Amino acid sequence: MTGLSAVLLAAGSLLIIAGCGTRSQVSVIPPDVGTAPPSSVPAPSSGSPVTITSPRKVPVRIVIPAIGVDAPVMQLGLNPDRTIQVPPLADPNLAGWYKYGPAPGQIGPAVIVGHIDSVASGGEVFYKLRYLVRGDKVVIYQAGGGTVTYVVDGLQQVPKTAFPTRSVYGSVPYPALRLVTCGGVFNPATHSYESNVIVYGHLV
Repeated sequence: MTGLSAVLLAAGSLLIIAGCGTRSQVSVIPPDVGTAPPSSVPAPSSGSPVTITSPRKVPVRIVIPAIGVDAPVMQLGLNPDRTIQVPPLADPNLAGWYKYGPAPGQIGPAVIVGHIDSVASGGEVFYKLRYLVRGDKVVIYQAGGGTVTYVVDGLQQVPKTAFPTRSVYGSVPYPALRLVTCGGVFNPATHSYESNVIVYGHLV
């Protein structure tokens, strides 16, 4: 069992958010998440993914050259209602790493979320995430020095009501990356987007 699986099993009905808004629509993580392979994860884009894992280091910055992202990364935990915290909307250039999952470079899916936009700021850190394509690079800077680099395997847009929990949080036998934000149609009645954009990647 991976460290992520243990956390999720301990949390039971842990809830996950989509990475947009101060409170977003949620999806329940099944108790057995991580025990079955994800079914819709794009295949690695360049042969077998790297399986060598680095020591656990906190990510402090994310750089995505293809879409001009160069942003600090904060740590995200859980709210009292067991939803994952999100970065503050007041800081448009800030992403957040889910600290109870694998760190970038470790085996398993490291999950980083960011907002797409806000009324006050306009486009936020992951505004252009939907434009990433297979083969684009994502560089994560680590606390204490060092970097890890991921290559994008694919992108998925799904309704928030059908968030692919297993694909995002489920166990994989290599260091993987998941970038999550909002997307699709904006619903003015709920003041939120109706879908999520998810980018999948693996360590190179």
